[in-house]
Amino acid sequence: MDLVNEDETKMYFYENRLKTFEGWPFDEDCKCTPENMAKAGFVHTPSENSPDIAMCFFCLKELEGWEPEDDPEQEHKSHSPSCHFISLKKKVEELNVEEFLKLQKERHKFIIIKSCNQAITKFEDAAKLRRTEILKTAMEEE
Repeated sequence: MDLVNEDETKMYFYENRLKTFEGWPFDEDCKCTPENMAKAGFVHTPSENSPDIAMCFFCLKELEGWEPEDDPEQEHKSHSPSCHFISLKKKVEELNVEEFLKLQKERHKFIIIKSCNQAITKFEDAAKLRRTEILKTAMEEE
């Protein structure tokens, strides 16, 4: 799911997040219903091996391994205490333009951090591979 595109603001709205929970493994008689997940800022991002992955559209924190008694809002706050969306004091629809733009600026910080961390990990993995190849070549030459 590309969360940085022309439609990036659509996930600010509950109804759009709720639509992503098709096939969510928890529905009635539990705390982590699609409705509660969407209220807490999550979108459903399942993989083949993990049907219960949910990611905050704002801070990009991914959580999986949900249990029926897990409270999405509490889980979100405990795993991502710096998320500005989960700590909003009013609904997105009630924000003025300045408040919304400040919020969007904070969201972009999370996106940049995640992107940089992914690039660093990719570089470190490539460096490890290259180091292994160099050592292997050096050992063969001895």
